[in-house]
Amino acid sequence: MTQNYLTLSPHLQQMKFEMELRGLSPQTQQHYLGHIKLLEKHFGKPALEVSPDEIKIYLYYRISAGISYSNVNISCNAFKLLFNKVLKYNWSDDVIVRPKRPKKLPCVLSKDEILSIINRVDNLKHKVILLTTYSSGLRISETLNLRVSDIHSKNMTLRVNHGKGNKDRLTVLSLENLKLLRLYWQLYRPKDLLFPGLIFGKPLVARNIQHVFQIAKNKAGITKPATVHTLRHSFATHLLDHKVDLRTIQVLLGHNNISTTALYTHLSTQHISAVKSPLDGCDPNA
Repeated sequence: MTQNYLTLSPHLQQMKFEMELRGLSPQTQQHYLGHIKLLEKHFGKPALEVSPDEIKIYLYYRISAGISYSNVNISCNAFKLLFNKVLKYNWSDDVIVRPKRPKKLPCVLSKDEILSIINRVDNLKHKVILLTTYSSGLRISETLNLRVSDIHSKNMTLRVNHGKGNKDRLTVLSLENLKLLRLYWQLYRPKDLLFPGLIFGKPLVARNIQHVFQIAKNKAGITKPATVHTLRHSFATHLLDHKVDLRTIQVLLGHNNISTTALYTHLSTQHISAVKSPLDGCDPNA
């Protein structure tokens, strides 16, 4: 039992036990505990004293404040685990009200736009991180937690360990990215973590890469509301443009449900433009 575990209140210790029992990733555990602490800070009392009405008021407050769907959704997941599994309150969905997922399509960059951004990054480590994220369709957390042993140049694959949902998977390794990775390795000689941060044994911090990306995007004159995660959306969309089937894209991205991957059919202009309108000669009786 670590010192960090001992600093938690008893109900949060039990919650951490339940999360570890379910195999939730350390990052997910940290997020869930953080959301419970925010709830306790908001009301100035332990979570086990919070009433059903106060939970609804708190969720309404966060939604009204413009907090993103994904952030509020994580709050709901944390509350369900604590109040229903740990404290056994068995509150229904009428208490822990999950907001409806917005239907807004994510931003996508063209390959030229992505390369324009990456070419304006001077630091080689940062440049390789962004290129790896795009060329292999990774989440930034997955890129930053890569190890040297995850790069398999013989079969041109890249291994993702403990991705979202604590799942492992293989994805593609770009030849152009491999060339840059080899140049990076010759200069930095990483031993274990591919992109180590300033603290020994810890990767770089994601927000630093987000900052680097935004500066480079501005230098490139790109005004789209793109973030580092846009690189992953762009990877999937570009694969669809190149006629890669949805099932393969699902596996590369590590999606549980193919309906999540199907979103990219709405983003692929080539996929949509290939469809012929019935006005232009499509035989309705065919």
